[in-house]
Amino acid sequence: MLADPAPLTLADQWRQRDLAVLWHPCTQMREHPDTLPLLPIARGEGPWLIDHDGHRYLDAVSSWWTNLFGHAQPRIGAAIAQQATQLEQVMLAGFSHEPAVRLAERLLAIAPRQAGRDPLAKVFYADNGSAGVEVALKMAFHYFRNRGENHRTRFVALENGYHGETLGALSVGDIPLYRRVYAPLLTEALFAPSPDAYLAEPGQSAAQRAHQAADALATLFDQHPGEICAVILEPRLQCAGGMRMYDPVYLQRARELCDANGAFLIADEIATGFGRTGTMFACEQAGVMPDLLCLSKGLTGGFLPLSAVLATQALYDAFLDDSRERAFLHSHSYTGNPLGCAAALASLAIFDRDDVLARNRGTAARMAQLAAPLAAHPYVAEVRQTGMILAFEMVADAATKQPFPASDRRGLRAYRHALERGVVLRPLGDVLYWMPPYCVGEEELTHLAAVTASAIEEATAP
Repeated sequence: MLADPAPLTLADQWRQRDLAVLWHPCTQMREHPDTLPLLPIARGEGPWLIDHDGHRYLDAVSSWWTNLFGHAQPRIGAAIAQQATQLEQVMLAGFSHEPAVRLAERLLAIAPRQAGRDPLAKVFYADNGSAGVEVALKMAFHYFRNRGENHRTRFVALENGYHGETLGALSVGDIPLYRRVYAPLLTEALFAPSPDAYLAEPGQSAAQRAHQAADALATLFDQHPGEICAVILEPRLQCAGGMRMYDPVYLQRARELCDANGAFLIADEIATGFGRTGTMFACEQAGVMPDLLCLSKGLTGGFLPLSAVLATQALYDAFLDDSRERAFLHSHSYTGNPLGCAAALASLAIFDRDDVLARNRGTAARMAQLAAPLAAHPYVAEVRQTGMILAFEMVADAATKQPFPASDRRGLRAYRHALERGVVLRPLGDVLYWMPPYCVGEEELTHLAAVTASAIEEATAP
């Protein structure tokens, strides 16, 4: 007689229920649950995720870069609970509420500044990062339309950049995997060469590479005089593009070129903001201030969806008129949701009370020490770091930077290997990266380094 099959664990039961009803994001669903493991998570605890069977996973990627201070952070949870007893939602068209006002005041107070420029002065809320990018693009375009400069219809973005997956945001992205299918639906952006230091020529420094790319941006402005309304970029690194990093001088040059050509600079700090790069905002490292600043992900500490777009007073003033056509009529039902704003205020309060940036500097230094031995690995072309973000570029030949064939899916092999050892290392192609919650400690970092090393060995084996 055949033995009875083993009873399903609680996690297995949840997997079955999930796959019966859910369609997951950024996933080829045919790969679940065999090729791509599906983890039903029951709860979070600091830097750990815990499934229904009690297995623990170190969240080394901060749940898609959203979580700042650890899962179930009690101060943020308490702030949301308190706000829920007072006001859970009210539309922000024609209404106002204290959390939205207080958060806007706080964001404007800590936003990047630049000598000789009027500070960012107004905050527009949206629901998520892609929506925030849509807001910024529409504001930039509409500003020039209101001024009668109807010829300014073009956006410049960086090659290998990513800004979200709504149609407007996708139009200024340059990752074929995401945009190729939808290309017929997208507006036509201009793409400037990336300042990515990994692409530097032999003997070329990161700063020289950045200047070279900025020269190409200047040429693009010359080729399209009076047509460009804004340049959009991720400051200091291109996250979804493989955590590719670049010298801050490019931001300075981009700011100068936008000013010289009457265009706006849009900084997409959705992933890079709130301490990820070592400063509160990555723009600070170049001493520049954008005209439009997009924030999301860590804005609420990873608790609730919320985004904010910060704009200059001059941009805002161009929409003031008796005509509703000149008004910015973009809207979301949950714009400025009180619960999300309360979470964001609590998250920002943690920065103030705990000197988070100073602690992060120590953590980042320890991350660098633990990662350093892998720089000599024959299948690691580069170990690169900006603040609390550290990446490993796996390649077929480190000396020539020859990549593995995409069909090998080496990153997936590393991901599966790490999961079996209790670490979430969700790759970007063949790039593994660390972007842990700020509460990560020595024991977790040591475990992370050991598992990463073994995952790279597994993934690059013949």
